[in-house]
Amino acid sequence: MAATRNAYGGQAVIEGVMFGGRRAQVTAIRRKNGEIETYELTKQNNPFKFFKRIPLIRGVVALLESSASGSKHLQFASDRYDLEPGEEPEEEASHSKMEMILGVALVGILSLIIGKAIFTALPAFLASVLFDRWVSNLILQNLIEGAIKTLLLLGYLWLLSQTPVVKRLFQYHGAEHKVINAYESGVKLTVENVQKQSTLHYRCGSSFIILTILVGVVVYSFFSYDNVWDRILTRLMLIPVVIGLSYELLRLTNALRDVPVLTYLGYPGLWLQKLTTRQPDDDQVEVAIAAFNRMVELDERTSESVNPSSLAHSN
Repeated sequence: MAATRNAYGGQAVIEGVMFGGRRAQVTAIRRKNGEIETYELTKQNNPFKFFKRIPLIRGVVALLESSASGSKHLQFASDRYDLEPGEEPEEEASHSKMEMILGVALVGILSLIIGKAIFTALPAFLASVLFDRWVSNLILQNLIEGAIKTLLLLGYLWLLSQTPVVKRLFQYHGAEHKVINAYESGVKLTVENVQKQSTLHYRCGSSFIILTILVGVVVYSFFSYDNVWDRILTRLMLIPVVIGLSYELLRLTNALRDVPVLTYLGYPGLWLQKLTTRQPDDDQVEVAIAAFNRMVELDERTSESVNPSSLAHSN
């Protein structure tokens, strides 16, 4: 049954969860007064739809799209979760609603590019400065670079997880995974059933992050360099290649997760999720279920030709 179900995905936001389907995206958040409020987007015809069918390229396109759309939902959650009942967020009069949405999407994409560039360049720099004078083997150099990148990632996530806001965010991340696991298992989406599910999932973005590190070690081994700046430039130029290959590997590990032995391909990503997910409480699971059910409802009744729209309402 699970194999024929749609491959839905989502992400945690401040005090809520976003789920995305083929035609609709829905974020649900818990307001201060206890109400669940949703933000809904229906997708327009995608001009990049053709590229999403091409292996390697589709990974880069999917990541950029996810960053752009996800930033809109993050903005909604941060604007509204702490408002008092009846209070509305302030908007700059000089910007139309569409201009604001496009601006948020652009910021999301730029943040992704800048963050990826820094996370790629810094480990390469540290590996060259600290170890290249003693290590001449290219493969070993790349393994050291991958180890440094992994330590930086784990340290960064651990520090983030110590803050109350991020702890709550990681709980909603766990709620998102539980709902997806319950749906794919074919059980009814009740709080009790969902809470029985795992907080880990093969298709998670955390798995994608760790895969980019592992794939990078392999890809970089085919390219030599003369100095630290040459090394950094090579890494930056190879970012699309690493992203594309990692995306395909993520799809493969998800497809093979029920195959004996091959199931272990996805384990590094699952291990990382032990840092990025926490056990949610029942109220958080209720929010995640509300977002998922509304997304499925819109996804089933909305055609691909519908113009993009956004709505907000309370349950």
